[in-house]
Amino acid sequence: MAEPVSTTATTEAPKKEGGFPPFDTSTFPTQLFWLVVTFAFLFTVMWRVAGPKINSAITNRRGVINGAIAEANKARTDAETAQAGYEAALATARARANALAEDTRQGLNAEIAKAKADADAQAHHAMQDADARIAATRETAKAAVTAAARDAAIAIVERLTGDKVSAEDAASAMGN
Repeated sequence: MAEPVSTTATTEAPKKEGGFPPFDTSTFPTQLFWLVVTFAFLFTVMWRVAGPKINSAITNRRGVINGAIAEANKARTDAETAQAGYEAALATARARANALAEDTRQGLNAEIAKAKADADAQAHHAMQDADARIAATRETAKAAVTAAARDAAIAIVERLTGDKVSAEDAASAMGN
């Protein structure tokens, strides 16, 4: 039949074999040697190859940045100069426009004054002509009234007295 299995309990710790190599104290000297060799190699590569490349990249970038700043300052100066020129041209154009407006205003005022003087002269002549026509009409009316009064006086005298009076006598009697 089956044999019985026996188990024994031991108080000894099992023997470790292997383990994590960096913690093995027997390999410390070789680990330190390779650490120094690797550090020296990486330091030399960084000092001789990567360092100058990084330095040249930083220097180039600094040069590009300084160039861009100088170009921006030049562009700003050019823009300020252009703005000053624009403002000067604008001021000149405004002055010319104001001068043209003033010339036009003075020309129009002169034309208005001339037209007003012409209209006043025409009105004065028309008034003189009207006064002359009125005076002529007045004289004509006065003569007609005088003639009518003379004729009426002749007719009245003839009717009242029956005598015929001449036009000259009637005119002298009326005081004309």
